[in-house]
Amino acid sequence: MLFLQSLRCCLRGNSRIRLISTGNTLASSDNDGKPPVPMIDLEDKSLPIPIYKEKQNEPLKLQKSRLLYQSRKRGMLENGLLLSTFADKYLESMDAKHTKLYDTLINMPTNDWDIFYWATNVKPTPPEYDNEVMNMLKDHVKNADRELRIRQPDLK
Repeated sequence: MLFLQSLRCCLRGNSRIRLISTGNTLASSDNDGKPPVPMIDLEDKSLPIPIYKEKQNEPLKLQKSRLLYQSRKRGMLENGLLLSTFADKYLESMDAKHTKLYDTLINMPTNDWDIFYWATNVKPTPPEYDNEVMNMLKDHVKNADRELRIRQPDLK
């Protein structure tokens, strides 16, 4: 109940978000008599996603450090594993041009699933991301050497 009160307090004055009563559907015996969990409905489905701002005059070493972190901390585990192992294998040897292409690839799309689908060839890669680095990522995803990739590589 405290969560619900806190949520209502935070949402006051915000007309885009409203709480929906879930009725008694979750208050069955399966829920051990607990009150129903409130649901949040986003009335405005077009909430803006912040546009990525390219870092200006960022030293290459710092850029690579940032990209290594961003490759590991994704919104979904699948990309965390794919991109962290890719970055571990290739990022250090990338020149400035390839590093910039990789930066654009992992930061410009607004949906992490898009990157995953492009890399796994489930969806065609849009022309703006269809480049050498994407081809390297697609080859990495194929895992021709059958490397075990069940966890992110250790940081060096």
